[in-house]
Amino acid sequence: MRLARALGTAALMGALTASLTACDGGGEHAGDPASSTPPTDPGASASGSPTATASVLDPAHAVDPPGKRTGAIAPADIVVNGAATIPQDRIDAIEKLEGVQDVEQISLASIPIENRTIRVAAVDPATYRNWVTKADSAQADTFWQRVAGGELAIRPGLVKRSPIDKNDYLALGSTDDAVKVHVGAYSAQSWLVDAVVNDTYIDDLGMTEGNALLIRTGGTAPEPLRKPIEKILKGTDTTVSMTDAVARYGLDPGVVQTAVVVGTIADAVGTYRYTVLGGGHIAPDPAWVASHITTETVPILGNVTCNKLIFPQLKAALQDVQAQGLADKIHPSQYAGCYYPRFIAGTTTLSNHAFGLALDINAVENQRGTAGQIDRGVVAIFKHWGFTWGGDWHYTDPMHFEMNQLVRPG
Repeated sequence: MRLARALGTAALMGALTASLTACDGGGEHAGDPASSTPPTDPGASASGSPTATASVLDPAHAVDPPGKRTGAIAPADIVVNGAATIPQDRIDAIEKLEGVQDVEQISLASIPIENRTIRVAAVDPATYRNWVTKADSAQADTFWQRVAGGELAIRPGLVKRSPIDKNDYLALGSTDDAVKVHVGAYSAQSWLVDAVVNDTYIDDLGMTEGNALLIRTGGTAPEPLRKPIEKILKGTDTTVSMTDAVARYGLDPGVVQTAVVVGTIADAVGTYRYTVLGGGHIAPDPAWVASHITTETVPILGNVTCNKLIFPQLKAALQDVQAQGLADKIHPSQYAGCYYPRFIAGTTTLSNHAFGLALDINAVENQRGTAGQIDRGVVAIFKHWGFTWGGDWHYTDPMHFEMNQLVRPG
C-alpha cells in the first residue's frame, strides 16, 4: 500500500490553512445530523473554507497536505475487508476487471470505545476524500488538511455518542494509555467507515496495513462483479460487501462480515467474523465461538457464559468482592448477561457483549443515563482487576463492566 510521504521539518512548522468546520454529513448513516460544527471553531463555514490559519497540530503524525482535489467524487460501490494485507497482485487483477473504475486501498480496524466498536480507517487523505458519501465533504480542503496534519475526521452521527473531551480529543480505545487524537473535522465518510486518520497511525493503533479496498464501478452494476472479485481474493479471507445493501440495511445481509479488533482486548477477540440476522442479532463464526466462548462457575453469580480470557480476572474480582464483605452488594437475580451476540440497539455497531467481554450486574437499579446505585467499593474492585465501568462514561451505563485489559492474577 502506498503510504503518504511524511512532511519535512520545515513543512511541519509551516502554516496549514485549517478550521473545524461544519459540513453536510447526514444521510450516510441513520441519525447523522445535516450539519455539525465543532465547538472550538464556531465561525467556520459549511463549505469548509478557512476562517483561521493554524500550524500543524501534531507534527509526529503529519503527512504532506493533500493539495488541490482532483478526480471524480463518488462513494464505493463495493467494499472489501479482511484480516491481512491484501496483496498488490490481487489488487492489480481487480483493477483490470471490466466494469471496475477505481480501487482505493485503506487500513481498517474496529476499535472498542465505551462498549461500541467504531470503524477507524487509516488513509491517504489526498485520495480517500473522493470516496466519501457527500460531495461537500470531499471538497472541503480544510477537512483533509487537518487529517494530513495528524487529526481525526469523524462522521457527524457519532459525535454525541463518542467521548470527545472538552479539548476535542477522542481516545481511540478504552484504557488510560489509549492513543488520543484531536478531532479536526465532522465529515461524511466512506461506507463502512466511521472515522479516519492518516497512515502514520497504523502502527500506533496496531492496525493491519492495507487490509481493505474501496471499489467504484461507475455505470456498471456492482453485483455481477461480486463473484469475480471473490475469485481473485480466494484464500485471502476477505469479505466482499455491496454498498447498495449497506445503504438499505446497514450491512450486506447474508455476507460474512469481518471486524479486525485492535487495542488491549485484541488478544481476546482477534478477527471476529459474523453474519447479520434479523432483529439486530448476529451469528458469529461457529469456530470463533468454539475457541473463545465458554460457560464457567464464578463466585456470587454462579454459571456465566463469557469469553474464555475474561474468567481469571472476573473470578479474581468477585473473590475480592467477597473478601471485602461486599458480596451482598451484587444481586444475582439482576445479572443481565455477558456473551450476547447482537448489535447495540438500533445500530449495526458491535458491543463488547458480542465478544463476551462485558457483563451487566444489578441491572434493574442501574439504568443507562443515571448515576446508578451500584456500590462504589465494588466498582473500585472491578477497576483494579482490569475492568472499565460504564458509570464513568459520558452517557452513563452503571450496570456495565467490560474488560479493557488482560490481567493475570498472581
